[in-house]
Amino acid sequence: MGSDPEKLIVKADKLHCGRNTTKLSLTRWSADWRNATVLYEQAGVGFRLAKNYEKAKVAFEKASKGQEMLSSQWDAAKHMESAATLAKELNNWGEVADFYRRASELYTECGRSQPASDALAKGARALEDAAPDEAIQLYTDACSILEEDGKEQMAFDLYRAATNIYIKLEKYSDAATFLLRLGLAADKCKATHSQFKAYLSAIVVYLYAHDFKEAEKCYNDCSQIDAFQSSDQGRCSSKLLSAYAEGDVEEIKRVAQSSTISNLDHMIIRLARKLPTGDVSAVNANAGNEQEEPLDEDDLT
Repeated sequence: MGSDPEKLIVKADKLHCGRNTTKLSLTRWSADWRNATVLYEQAGVGFRLAKNYEKAKVAFEKASKGQEMLSSQWDAAKHMESAATLAKELNNWGEVADFYRRASELYTECGRSQPASDALAKGARALEDAAPDEAIQLYTDACSILEEDGKEQMAFDLYRAATNIYIKLEKYSDAATFLLRLGLAADKCKATHSQFKAYLSAIVVYLYAHDFKEAEKCYNDCSQIDAFQSSDQGRCSSKLLSAYAEGDVEEIKRVAQSSTISNLDHMIIRLARKLPTGDVSAVNANAGNEQEEPLDEDDLT
């Protein structure tokens, strides 16, 4: 009978919410929290085994608070993650985000950036379908934690995951921006291959969105790095843009099937294989017009 989670909860609540708590010494007060926390932990496990997820979630929330009161932030964070997992089972997406954020804060208080980032990433993965915008924010914050701790290389998969959601939401400019952020992080890590793949991927995304001007601007910006121009990714970018400028649909398709493209992430390969997405003859015409403009020397505006 002692392992009945309902009775464990009642006993735990009495321990730290009893009428005489104001008169307790600090030692006794700590002991009561310690005992109560153990009971909350046991109740949480019991409710979870019984598949009573709502009560298990509440028990782990209380266990987390107890560990926090006992200055054990690490254990508090672990229990908060358990509560988040149970909130996911209940499809309570708001709590999923809140609990994983709180777990992340507790890990940060321990000075542990990797688990803090991981907690946010778990929340993001749980919310990708139900709340994609919130998932993106969690991925973004998870990346920021690692960036601030000089662990950019640990964030590469998180940049890609956020980019994938942006693409699903058809927010192509945001997707390209995040890929360029990945490129910057890779540059800091001296991960040149990942950096140049990110640049080519951003250009592909802009072209898929039929934004030739942004794709060209992106290429020109990336080409400030000499090594990019002479890389496989740089040459592939140049060929793609040249084919667009010339309105050569067959060449665009040929480059999109190249091995350099095939070595990119799957989400980018899928976009590249669908190029061109619009009328490239219009791109060709615009490129021609822009080349003629500088000849008008009388236009001083």
